[in-house]
Amino acid sequence: MTYLVTDACVKCKFMDCVEVCPVDCFYEGENFLVISPDDCIDCGVCEPECPVDAIVADAVDDPDGKWLRINAHYAQVWPNITVKGVPPADRGDYERETGKFEKYFSSRPGQREP
Repeated sequence: MTYLVTDACVKCKFMDCVEVCPVDCFYEGENFLVISPDDCIDCGVCEPECPVDAIVADAVDDPDGKWLRINAHYAQVWPNITVKGVPPADRGDYERETGKFEKYFSSRPGQREP
């Protein structure tokens, strides 16, 4: 089992999960985070840190493997993130919206401030 980031993270990107991850398995896109399934040690400490419940266990909450494929792909493309950054200022407008991945997802990597 691995943990995965899902739809609820799109345009919210709180990043509380990043700070507690003992193996630095988070990767950052412009408006979404992913977990590398190859690096995740299944400890689960990230799951309760997400205020919008965007992190799920793959065996339980990803029966068709959609989020596993998305997380695995973008973990190979985007930069690793080990420190919590600044979440989007308008995240409150999107916190409880559903179907965000299809509407707003960006495949561009995250841009860190120097």
